[in-house]
Amino acid sequence: MRSVEILVPGGKATPGPPLGPAIGPLGLNVKQVVEAINEATKEYDGLSVPVKLVVKDDRSFDIEVGIPPATALLKRELKLEKGSSQTGKQFVGDLTLEQIIKIAKIKKDEVLSHTLKSAVKEILGTCVSMGVTVEGKNPKQIQKEIDEGLVEIAE
Repeated sequence: MRSVEILVPGGKATPGPPLGPAIGPLGLNVKQVVEAINEATKEYDGLSVPVKLVVKDDRSFDIEVGIPPATALLKRELKLEKGSSQTGKQFVGDLTLEQIIKIAKIKKDEVLSHTLKSAVKEILGTCVSMGVTVEGKNPKQIQKEIDEGLVEIAE
């Protein structure tokens, strides 16, 4: 049994790089694999999605779809191509705390945090590095308000 881990565009993988060269040597029908990956990742249309292809000895395969990076989920919420090139000086968008909580819930199983509160703070940290404000405030301010108990995150 062998496995290949790749990042593909949700629902839009093609037989070309990076997928084709990665799975070609495994002796699989590339077209069949691409169709299966596109079906499995279609809900993440427009996002980069981590995919693990597990190839069994009989050349059958399983696809394990990961969750897109937090940056990709934030960009989708904001309908952006990329974050700020001048973090701290230039802001590219503003999200609500509800949107941050929604992303934290999606990512909760993959982040280092054990609670939703910590996951929210982790996503807020990503907002800082991307140049995204939350409810008009610097995300660091929201993190501080969570620590001080001024903002409640219900588990």
